[in-house]
Amino acid sequence: MEADRHRSPFTFREKARRMLWALVEATLFRLTWPTWYRWRAFLLRCFGADVHPTTKIRRTCRFMCPWNLSVGDDTATGEEVWFYCLGPVTVGKRVTLSHFCKLCAGSHDYTRPASMPMLRPPIEIGDDAWVATDAFVGPGVTIGEGAILGARGGAFRSLEPWTVYVGSPCRPLKKRPGREAVTLERGAGHDRALRAPATPREA
Repeated sequence: MEADRHRSPFTFREKARRMLWALVEATLFRLTWPTWYRWRAFLLRCFGADVHPTTKIRRTCRFMCPWNLSVGDDTATGEEVWFYCLGPVTVGKRVTLSHFCKLCAGSHDYTRPASMPMLRPPIEIGDDAWVATDAFVGPGVTIGEGAILGARGGAFRSLEPWTVYVGSPCRPLKKRPGREAVTLERGAGHDRALRAPATPREA
């Protein structure tokens, strides 16, 4: 039974796709101008990811199995965010993923030490959430809408919506203004845009 520990959990198709993606990620993805967000989103979609064109993903981000990734519109990442998408990773709209944070949708069954089979629990991050610098989101975790995971925090259980969490393992610190505040803020921004004077055209 110990030999099972050395058997790859990936199918031949997964291995081939991972190798091809590794080549693309190291060249066409990484060696790009910092503001080429739409190009990088396009490359991810070519490999099966569901990434909205308005998503701003930095060229230093890393992806394992990007075909298991879904990202909503107006979401932005910092530098060197790690998407470990062995299982499905769903990121909502207007989410902020700060520098060096890690989303890990993969683990092993420690109750079977002879083989340690791979597990692929999903991760879900709700709209308007913020995963701060160097934070870790573990397998099977749902981060509720508008929740914040503070810098270097560790989320090993699901987070309640519109709540600020800190520490590792993280604990609730305080509540955050909810959906009504987002609606009011976006409406105020729209009103300011309507009141702003028109920019004169260049001759």
